[in-house]
Amino acid sequence: MSIESLISDLAFLLLLGAVVTVLFKWLRQPVVLGYIVAGFLASPNFTYLPSVSTAENIEFWAQLGIVVLLFSLGLEFSFKKLLRSGTAAVVTALIIVAGMMLAGFVVGHFLGFNFINCLFLGGMLSMSSTTIIIKAFTDMGLRQQKFAALVLAVLIVEDLFAVLMMVILSSIALNNSVEGSELLMSVAKLSFFLIIWFLVGVYVIPSALNRCRRFLNSETLLVVSMGMCLGMAVFSVYCGFSLALGAFVMGSILAGTSYAESIEHVTTPVKDLFGAVFFISVGMMVQPTILADYWIPILILSAVVILGMIVFGSFGMIVTGQDIRTAIRSGFSLTQIGEFAFIIATLGMSLGVLEAHIYPIIVAVSVITTFTTPYFIKLSTPAANWVETHIPRKLALTIERYGNEGQRDRAAGSQWTGLLRRHLWRSIIYSVVLIAVSIVMLKFIGPWLHDISPEWGDLLQVATTLTAMAPFLLALIIPVKPQSGPTNASANIPRIVMMVFRTIIAAGFVAHSVGVVYSPLAGIGTSLVIVLTIIIFFYRRLSRHIKRIEDRFFNNLNERELRRSGKSNVVVSDLHTAYITVGNACSFAGERLSQSNLRRTFGVNVISIQRQGITIPIPDGNQRIYPGDTIGVIGSDAQIEALLPEVEAHSDQMPSHGEEVELRSIMLSFNSPLVGKSPASASIRNRYKVLVVAVSRDGEFIDSDPNLSFTPGDIVWFAGTKNDIEKLK
Repeated sequence: MSIESLISDLAFLLLLGAVVTVLFKWLRQPVVLGYIVAGFLASPNFTYLPSVSTAENIEFWAQLGIVVLLFSLGLEFSFKKLLRSGTAAVVTALIIVAGMMLAGFVVGHFLGFNFINCLFLGGMLSMSSTTIIIKAFTDMGLRQQKFAALVLAVLIVEDLFAVLMMVILSSIALNNSVEGSELLMSVAKLSFFLIIWFLVGVYVIPSALNRCRRFLNSETLLVVSMGMCLGMAVFSVYCGFSLALGAFVMGSILAGTSYAESIEHVTTPVKDLFGAVFFISVGMMVQPTILADYWIPILILSAVVILGMIVFGSFGMIVTGQDIRTAIRSGFSLTQIGEFAFIIATLGMSLGVLEAHIYPIIVAVSVITTFTTPYFIKLSTPAANWVETHIPRKLALTIERYGNEGQRDRAAGSQWTGLLRRHLWRSIIYSVVLIAVSIVMLKFIGPWLHDISPEWGDLLQVATTLTAMAPFLLALIIPVKPQSGPTNASANIPRIVMMVFRTIIAAGFVAHSVGVVYSPLAGIGTSLVIVLTIIIFFYRRLSRHIKRIEDRFFNNLNERELRRSGKSNVVVSDLHTAYITVGNACSFAGERLSQSNLRRTFGVNVISIQRQGITIPIPDGNQRIYPGDTIGVIGSDAQIEALLPEVEAHSDQMPSHGEEVELRSIMLSFNSPLVGKSPASASIRNRYKVLVVAVSRDGEFIDSDPNLSFTPGDIVWFAGTKNDIEKLK
């Protein structure tokens, strides 16, 4: 790869992208569409401009863009948030993938494709584009809305399904059948590595960052975070997965730390830069000759993607208990295919089973649906309004009742569900840890011990393995922390059954560790002795050790929430330090601290304001508070709990693109209610969201003064939106 051509290609793309996107901004069109147009103009298919010298150069930058985009997605969508909305996301993703696979297969058969090409076509049409939707949501200011969070959860699950789908399609292409064992191994491998990455990452990374807190300024935080992102991406490939999956996992781990906002702030320019190159690279794949020769299949497949995603996405959301408006807005947001469609198409080409003309067709469909995505997102609200107006009342009540009943059922069964979930997750997590310990011992530590001492190698391996496993075996057998949930006598039987079940699993791990080295019979006998010895003699000591491990893990996992509520930052007695991000609907946003009356109303003291990486310690009363600021406050649990909803208030209503702030003048008549009042006493800013800029009196301009009294004939200059000024007028 030539360094000169690499830099020259990047410079050409960025300069062309800058010109086109400025034009699209001027036309008030989505920026992502400008990137795609710039890519087409930079490609060899457009002969009126120079093109890039080497396609591999652009592929390099585009892959880097995908990695950074997925990392930024993980920063905003932590594992904890995914688990919280996991059921709805999994069910919706299953409905979408199954429905679109079937639709793609049927349409492919109608277009004359053979069986294997129909399967690959269904797979390509079933995956919405995570990167395109993230960009569209960001450009349109929708990232914080409820439906956007649900859509992102569905996209993450779809990406995980894509890994399994590639295994299934590869197996069918090579063997004309699905290898059940290979599929199960792929699922087990993916689950194993995700859990291990999550456990180790949450346990180690937040603690390591906190130890280096005083050295982490914006520069070092950028270097550290991008290093961890790329490092996990490379490790993910080493384990047999994609770069994007590793980047997303690292972002999700960092999302739970107190550095999440700062990391997001310092990495945003990197994400914007390489994300732009990725979308430009998509535009470069547009081939006019393919569009001309296969325009009918392209239009048919584009319509199938748009209509299918709307129908299956909306239906999936309704099935999981969402209201009609949320379901329709979610379905309209999923109307495109993207990077995973290209990956699946590349897989089919490499296996020699995909017809050559299908790849450029899919690229054209992706480009068309990418163009239409922002418009369908904008249309989602009018479409939801229309459906709510025209849907039969009986059907609307049925859907509403279904959602409400689902919430009540979940609430009624929450105790038992919570109990079973805790036991199940405990069994899975500690089993995965024990499997990891066993693998490390067998592949690395065991051979090393045999090299050191060939005679005692077997015994040393077994002893070392069981010693490393001992704390986790105890944690698997008996929960350290008392479990909440049902407390009646009938609850004891399931608890006993679960404890016996976990004990059997623990004994199985011991038996396997010994049996691999010696014999199965020796393993069974040793497992019984080891389990009983741990319970009888080492329970108390190991329980304290496990409790410390678990406390550290959960403190790291909930670090961001604990920092927000202040419960982990005890100052004196019941006082805590909390760090709260100001929402866009905060009642005192834009005001000075002295005007917010936080101390008088809530009893808290503001000790710091963090704004775009800059910290203002011990701010005075003249400092203003703006949306996006993180304010540090000291108060009791009750005071902070009362303050949180007021500070974090967020509105989903976004101003339209036409509501721009303008400057207008109004002459006051003798009958004007403003005559004799000042801007402060008339509460112009609070009542009308309009700012008094200046006053012209007797041909002279007077600077705005909150205490200046208006007189008849004054020409007052106001700044505000057109609608707000008209209301004031």
